[in-house]
Amino acid sequence: MGSRFPSHQLSNGLYVSGRPEQPKEKAPVICSSAMPYTGGDIKKSGELGKMFDLHRKSGPLGNQPSRNTSFGGAASNSGPVSNAVGRSNYSGSISSAVPGTGGSSRTKSNSGPLNKHGEPTKRSSGPQSGGVTPMARQNSGPLPPVLPTTGLITSGPITSGQMNSSGAQRKVSGPLDPSVSMKMRTASFAHNPAVTNLNAEDGYSIKGSIPTAIMWLVVLLFVVGFVAGSFILAAIHNPILLIVVVVIFGFVAALVTWNICWGTKGVTGFVSHYPDADLRTAKDGEYVKVTGVVTCGNLPLESSFQRVPRCVYTSTCLYEYRGWDSKAANTTHRRFTWGLRSMERHAVDFYISDFQSGLRALVKTGFGARVTPYVDESVVIDINPDNKDMSPEFLRWLRGRNLSSDDRIMRLKEGYIKEGSTVSVMGVVQRNENVLMIVAPAEPISTGCQWAKCMLPTSLDGLVLRCEDTSDMDVIPV
Repeated sequence: MGSRFPSHQLSNGLYVSGRPEQPKEKAPVICSSAMPYTGGDIKKSGELGKMFDLHRKSGPLGNQPSRNTSFGGAASNSGPVSNAVGRSNYSGSISSAVPGTGGSSRTKSNSGPLNKHGEPTKRSSGPQSGGVTPMARQNSGPLPPVLPTTGLITSGPITSGQMNSSGAQRKVSGPLDPSVSMKMRTASFAHNPAVTNLNAEDGYSIKGSIPTAIMWLVVLLFVVGFVAGSFILAAIHNPILLIVVVVIFGFVAALVTWNICWGTKGVTGFVSHYPDADLRTAKDGEYVKVTGVVTCGNLPLESSFQRVPRCVYTSTCLYEYRGWDSKAANTTHRRFTWGLRSMERHAVDFYISDFQSGLRALVKTGFGARVTPYVDESVVIDINPDNKDMSPEFLRWLRGRNLSSDDRIMRLKEGYIKEGSTVSVMGVVQRNENVLMIVAPAEPISTGCQWAKCMLPTSLDGLVLRCEDTSDMDVIPV
């Protein structure tokens, strides 16, 4: 058929005008199927496992680091994967065959050369066995050790297990020896500038009540009186002067003995009867007494033996009884008395909520402040040669302080001011903008003579803390 209009024949035999349509190239149809759950088993990974070279790992892997580690092995490790491992050289995808090729089987297209099995070869920086130099990926640095594939995804660095990054045994931190922890805690309290270490054996001393000059003057007068009375008695046989001197000396000796025995009770009685001040009306620089509930500051303390937490003041004292042939606890220890062998007293800054005004004030008892504590101590344990092995905690406490546990009669006392306890504080009010503080006075405060109790004047140096025995008393929760 000759015509200027082109025509073509269809497949059914009909002739139609026009040029035949050019067959359009169909876009490849990507088929995807749900991957089965393998549970970490490499043999069940199928084509996905082959793509990541997992079919070569047929047994448990060692913990030796390797520069040719496969991507799948590195992905099983806990922790981040380096960029050298994360960038693989597989640039192809799993796709279906293009129509006209005679099948729809899935093939892999890789950007590198294939080996005899049709798989991409691996690149390495060194020669391989057998004279073949396959190329897969170039690692820029050492990789973490290859761990067995478990199928679990974990968080944290790879050094969180028993092996570190170099494959060596990792040091696992565990509980320290109790004696070592005691030494560390005691040393931390002793060398912390925020903690005040109190070394005074007792808050009351007769030497602080009677000035040294007056004491020596009284002693000189008694010596002169005894000499004069004895001379008069020998010369004119008149014992009146000697009797008067003896009576006065007996009265003074009884007064001093009374104050030595009951001096602490007199001071605590003075503190208890001192009127409480209202912080709302207290002036800057005024000496006041505040009673309220204690709250810990930035650094709470812990008692030495009983491990009582969140304390603002702790005291642990070890006493020893000295018999006729026993060892002395200190250089001034007399026979048939209790002597102090070891003492640990610490105080830190804390807050007190005033009962009168409800205001909260900061008590500056830390950083080396002058503090006079009157805190009742309770007997924790009594030790003698018969029962010294019945308390392993006490023996551990002694070892932590390098104290011997030989045949001695010992007594351990402990006192503390725990958070929530009711405490009386005597000090000077200091107002600094919006901060209300109670600090130690510049000069010691005298209690004066308490004639009704036959008590001599006593000097109160620094901040005074008064708290009753809190071992059997409930504290207010804060």
